[in-house]
Amino acid sequence: MLKNNIPSGKLEDKWKNQVFESSLINPANRKKFSIIIVGSGLAGASAASALAEAGYQVKLFCLQDSPRRAHSIAAQGGINSAKNYKNDGDSIYRFFYDTVKGGDYRAREAGVYRLAELSLNVIDHCVGIGVPFAREYGGYLDNRSFGGTQVERTFYAKGQTGQQLLLGAYQGVMRQINEKNIIMHTRKEMLDLVIIDGKARGIIVRDLLSGEIESHCSDAVILGTGGYANLFYLSTNAKPSNGTAIWRAYKKGAAFANPCFTQIHPTCIPISGDHQSKLTLMSESLRNDGRIWVPKNLNDKRVPAEINEIDRDYFLERNYPNFGNLVPRDVAARSIKRICDDGFGVGSSGLSVYLDFKDKVSSLGKAYLEEKYGNLFQMYEKIVGDDPFKSPMRIYPAVHYTMGGLWVDYNLMSSIPGLFVLGEANFSEHGANRLGANALLQGLVDGYFIIPITLGNYLAHSNLKPVENNNSDFQEAKNIVNKSTQNLININGSKLADDFHEKLGKLMWDSCAMARSKEKLEFSLKEIKKIKDEFWNDLKLPQAANTMNQELEKAARVGDYIELAELMCFDALAREESCGSHFREEYQTENGDPKRNDKNFSHIAAWKYNGNKKSPERIIEELVFEYCRPTQRDYR
Repeated sequence: MLKNNIPSGKLEDKWKNQVFESSLINPANRKKFSIIIVGSGLAGASAASALAEAGYQVKLFCLQDSPRRAHSIAAQGGINSAKNYKNDGDSIYRFFYDTVKGGDYRAREAGVYRLAELSLNVIDHCVGIGVPFAREYGGYLDNRSFGGTQVERTFYAKGQTGQQLLLGAYQGVMRQINEKNIIMHTRKEMLDLVIIDGKARGIIVRDLLSGEIESHCSDAVILGTGGYANLFYLSTNAKPSNGTAIWRAYKKGAAFANPCFTQIHPTCIPISGDHQSKLTLMSESLRNDGRIWVPKNLNDKRVPAEINEIDRDYFLERNYPNFGNLVPRDVAARSIKRICDDGFGVGSSGLSVYLDFKDKVSSLGKAYLEEKYGNLFQMYEKIVGDDPFKSPMRIYPAVHYTMGGLWVDYNLMSSIPGLFVLGEANFSEHGANRLGANALLQGLVDGYFIIPITLGNYLAHSNLKPVENNNSDFQEAKNIVNKSTQNLININGSKLADDFHEKLGKLMWDSCAMARSKEKLEFSLKEIKKIKDEFWNDLKLPQAANTMNQELEKAARVGDYIELAELMCFDALAREESCGSHFREEYQTENGDPKRNDKNFSHIAAWKYNGNKKSPERIIEELVFEYCRPTQRDYR
């Protein structure tokens, strides 16, 4: 049974009541508690700096050689907040409504409202620590629009917002390292969770340089390891980003919620060949000033400059006149896919559309676009070789973000006591589709403002017994990890992990990405079993385990991806409706929009691991909508 622990009372009072009613730990006593944080992106770094500043002893782990290399640094477009500096009708409630609607009514109202409410604090905090947000001439922070809204609530730093926010959090981490309140562990990968007396008490990690398996104990564990979009092989995520930490926690008993809710970003640089290891995002913010179009005539091979306005189809503006190019990501991605499938796509493959800035260059000039998006235009030109000021960008959807993740309650605690999950690693707030610029916000809200309250309340009531790294539970966990690592080495086959990963990724892109169906999903489940069998019989690892071995790292992650892909297909097959990013071809309106089934599927689907030889158990948490009544999502 999943207990979400949402406090009673009016929507706008729930978090205030929770904060007041939470038990506190005296500042002098906080230094007695040690906290492990896995992941040093926005969620992990903000939590580490906030908790260490409060006096807790923090052990921070990351895959990279520095927290500055976390994938959060790649976020481009912005961070949302209901400050209403533009005086255009925004409010906490409107932000709440846009996010619940944007997620196609598959998120908890209480969590979404708290996200909107605390968004005000995040901007103030980030300005206070020196994040250089863009400003208007008069000195006010500037805003721009993102998809799924009709107001301007997105704060930004050109196309480098994630980088600037992460550097702000990183400064806080480094200050606390200097104060001896944070011990930084770089180049370590979590491979198991240690549970003692039913509570999370530590982790097992592999040193990525020496290969040594280590154990680390604590009073609570926080995961801020991001999502699992790299399961698809090609995504906009950094190559080291992976789902191993949350998957190993799932196999220790943490429920996994809505795994099939994966977001496809509409504006990415198209695939150029088999040589690619990842894809590159072009920020959604570009849809503020760029117009998406294709030629009206089939097989029109003229260069864009030769195609007159009368021969251009601005299909998003035509189909969705109220929102135009700023429809939510799932709507834009499906529309782009549909028009390319109908044969109107451009480029040699026909799998792209134009994102054109001609009108803004003509009306406001090149300098205006350089001021707002300069580095994005430079990035596109370096990768593609075309100048987007002179010729339109070509874009196509790509896997970007995962709304699914470990199930957490209102306090961000998983179904394992003492295991907290922040940011993209958990499933909360975004429902079936994330609105752009809400990801950075969620990571910082979770880390800076929620976890210091909810973790303290947990520790105050936990009655934890002291544990040491040489405890028998830790020794047993280390032995299991060593054995599983050696099992991979001993396969001694002929194919590298990337071969299996690419095969799995293509299969999942075809069956469980922008469009799903019962037939495709059932076929994929059969194919995944074949890939799994082949992986465990023909994997090739060229080196030993007790050294730096990137092939071993990849192999362990791919083994987890294969199992996770199976769970994603189970989840997509069981959810017999279309909602947000989960588009089942059998369930759509006459206009081709998702057709929800609120009677049977207005719930969170969480999966419980039952061992390798048994199917996972599907548990549901019913969603109750008191303030934002579900309606057919219409952006026309």
